[in-house]
Formats: sequence, C-alpha cells, structure tokens
Amino acid sequence: MTSAGAGRPVVIIAPPPTPNGDLHIGHMSGPYLAGDVYARYQRALGRQVIFTTGTDDSQTYVLASARRAGRTPGELAAASARDICRSLELMGISVDGFAPFDDGYRAAVREFVEPLHAAGKFRARTVTIPYAERTGEFLVEGLVAGECPHCLSESRGGLCETCGLPIDFGELIGPRSTVDPDEPLTSRDATVLVLPMEDYRDRLTAYYAERQPYWRPHMRQLIEQALAHPLPDFPVTYPLGWGIPAEFPETPGQVLNAWVEGMPASMYCTYHGAGREGDRDELWRATRDAEVVYFLGFDNAYFWGMNHLALLMAHEGRYVVPEMIVCNEFYELENEKFSTSKGHVLWAGDLLTEVPRDLVRFYLALTCPEHQRTNFSLTGLHQVTGQRLVQPWNELAAALAKAVANAGGDQVVLPVTGAARAHAAALAARFRACYELTSFSLHRAADLIATQVIRLARHAAQLNGDHGELGDLFFETRVLLAGAAPVLIDVAEAAGTTSSPVTLTQLEATEVTPFTLPTLGQPTASHRSGTPS
Repeated sequence: MTSAGAGRPVVIIAPPPTPNGDLHIGHMSGPYLAGDVYARYQRALGRQVIFTTGTDDSQTYVLASARRAGRTPGELAAASARDICRSLELMGISVDGFAPFDDGYRAAVREFVEPLHAAGKFRARTVTIPYAERTGEFLVEGLVAGECPHCLSESRGGLCETCGLPIDFGELIGPRSTVDPDEPLTSRDATVLVLPMEDYRDRLTAYYAERQPYWRPHMRQLIEQALAHPLPDFPVTYPLGWGIPAEFPETPGQVLNAWVEGMPASMYCTYHGAGREGDRDELWRATRDAEVVYFLGFDNAYFWGMNHLALLMAHEGRYVVPEMIVCNEFYELENEKFSTSKGHVLWAGDLLTEVPRDLVRFYLALTCPEHQRTNFSLTGLHQVTGQRLVQPWNELAAALAKAVANAGGDQVVLPVTGAARAHAAALAARFRACYELTSFSLHRAADLIATQVIRLARHAAQLNGDHGELGDLFFETRVLLAGAAPVLIDVAEAAGTTSSPVTLTQLEATEVTPFTLPTLGQPTASHRSGTPS
C-alpha cells in the first residue's frame, strides 16, 4: 500500500468539528495537524489534493451546550464556526475549503440517504430510549450521560469515548440528562429506522483483513473486539426536534441521526473545497478512483470505521472506501483531561497569539498522541522547542550566514559531493517514511527534524572554509528544509523551498547556491514562564 498512485486524486478528511465551542490544542494535535501535514506532503509530490472539513451542526452536543449556555443552537453553531475557522487559519491548517452548513449541505445528505431508504437498506425497529418527563424529550447521544455498559467509564449516549464501543439506545447505566442532571428520567419506546450492521459483517471483515497490517494497534484492537460480537444496529433516525428532518413514512416527525451525516457531509466538504464542480458526490464515486484518507481521534473511530463504512458499502459500489484511517489517542493538558466545563483548557487561538506557530506545530507533532495518551505542558513547550529546535536551528542559520560571507556572498556556486548526496538520500527516505500512510508519524517527523538540525549545526561549527564542505552543508540543509516543510511551514516559506529544485525525491544536484536560513522566534514572556493565558 502506497500513499497515492500516480494520477490518483487524494481526498483528505478531518471530521467536521462540533460547533459547540472553539478548537483547543487537543483538537489540533490530532486530526487537523496530521491531515495538514499529509496534505502538504502530497502537494509537494505534485499530487492533486483536496483537504477539507466543515462543521457538524446537527450534533446533539450543540443542542446540549446551547441550553447550558442559555443560547439558541443556531447562534452557538454560527459563532463557533467563525472561531473554528479562525483557529484553523492561525494554525496554518491548509484546508482547501471549510464547507458551510447550508441548503447544499442538507441536500447532499438527502441525496445520500434517500436512495438507501428507497432500496430497502433501512429497517424499522422499536427501541427503548431514556426520556425526560418534564420536558417531554427523548435523550440520546450528547443529551444523556451515564456509565458505559462495556467498560463502566463515564460516557455519553451512542458511543463510549474511553473504550470506543457503541452503546445501544437504553444500555447506559444510570442515565441522566447532561443539561439538567437532577431531572428524573424514565424510558419510553420509539420506532426508529436503523441500518442493520450485521448485513455488512462479511464485507467489513474482508476490508479490515486486507488492511490490518497498516492500522494503528488501538484501532485494530477496537475493530477486532467489535467484530467478535454481534454488531448493534446503527440508528438512522431519532425522535428529536434538532437535526435534518427524516422525511420517511415510517418515522414521521423524526430527524436524521447526526452521525448518519458523516459521509455525505464529507462529500459535500470535498465538493465545496474543489470549487463546486460536478455533482455533490462526484469526487467520491468509484469511477474517480480517489484515495480517501481519514485523520481522526479514537473517540470517532467506530462511527467512521464501521458505521460510515457500512453506509458507503450499502450504496453497492457507487463510492470508494477509505484507503486508510489514521487514528490518534487523547491529548492531555498538564496531565489532566481537557475540560471546558471545568476551565481546564487551552484554546489554540490563545496559544498562537503568543507562540510562533512553527514552534506550536513542532511541539504538537513531537508530542502527538499517536499510540497512547500524551501530555501538553507550557513549560515543556518552551524547554523542548528551545533546546531541541530553536537554539540549534539558529546556530545553524548563523553559521551558514557567516560561511556565505566568507565564501564571497550568496552568488557563488558551491560543489556537492557524492557523499552529501548519499546522506541526503538517506535523510529524504527517513522523512518519506514519516509521511507515507503505512508508517505515518508526526512524532517521528518532528524528532527527525530536531535530530538533523543538531547534526547539521554541529557540522557547521566545524567548517574550515572548504567550498566542498560548505556546498555539502547547504545541500543537506536544503533537504532538511524540504523534509521539515510540512511541519515548519513559516520558516520553509521564508527559505523559499517551493522554488528550490531540491525536494525529497529530487536529490541529484552536483552544485548548490548558498541561501539564507531564516531564524526561529521564541515564545513571549508569559508562555516562557509557563503561565496560562
């Protein structure tokens, strides 16, 4: 399995964020930074890339958050979408478009769901759901909390963030309202439409068997655990008042489960990012042979890796299925879970106003929770970026500037030896391994950047004025810049890597022209001292 075959378009999806607030650094450390780095790498290879996202306005989490804040869901969603867009821009997340939640979005959802209903893919099922007698509401998903029946952890309805397994309707232990925990709950029966997941067991099993060697261990474990038991039906409709109306005769007055929107929402985001060309689902059709890649958190893994995949399969070959799902774990803040309600949160926008974003991107990449929970620390951000990146980087920049002056300026042409080309090939191969799908790792990419900066700074300190040595150093530094460019976006742009003939796949140069290596800045005083903003 390779990242992208020649000529195949690459469609990258970071799940639409729920617009019940801004993005904090925990969000950024996973799907958005990873998707951005992969998109930048693919574009550097000359691939046709569409990297998109939007907002998930139909989620019950929007409804619950709005009620707790005394706002309407629409007001909260609109304000949050503006904040999210700003944070993505500040972080340098290179999405090709941020799709609106508009009539086109709703039409895309209907165009995806209604043919499945017409083909008899859904079935009516009577289920028992927690019910709030005082407000007269069924409580599902983000409206209800309790203990997970699988791992006994605190959970919301629908799916457990801790173990990743789905929770079937009334299975929550000790359910309570997330808006008013003291409100007495009963339960009532309701008839909803579901997608019978067992109908897709054989296809899901075959899909994962083919790709098993490439998945990260925790997601592989989740899928194996899920397939070892009967697969619970996936709710298609809910008896709620918030969401896209489900206009089916079996479920009058109900709305679509927000999680059903995931696939058509992604298609609409892709369509929007591509400039609204063709049908809303065209770029996802099997005839286009796009390579679709998801970057997401473990808490979304089951929905995207099982339910959404089954929905694609239910269209019987109309659509491509994802080439890979790159899944990350939770990111903690100062060794505690992020909690907006408790004020234990660091918003991405706040951090980026005081710390150069290349340093933020580097530190988030280095500490990315790829295989287990990892931790963000303001003190750690300063110490790690200062010692492992900024200091050696700026020493290298100063040494190169001095060497250029001693060599006669930046117009001189310097030779590149075969040894340097061999070193560059080895370095480029290491970077490519970090960015290719089958071994994708932000942590290893950031660690490689730091290791090589220190190595080259040490070589620069030992220069004796020989033009061959100087040419080799500039050439290897140029390759380092090409490898670091998906992470250190501002310094790479300032160094002009986009116009350089040296890339991770073009390493045949026999001479090089000196250039100025931009320096890296430092965090401001408040973040150097580790004081939260």
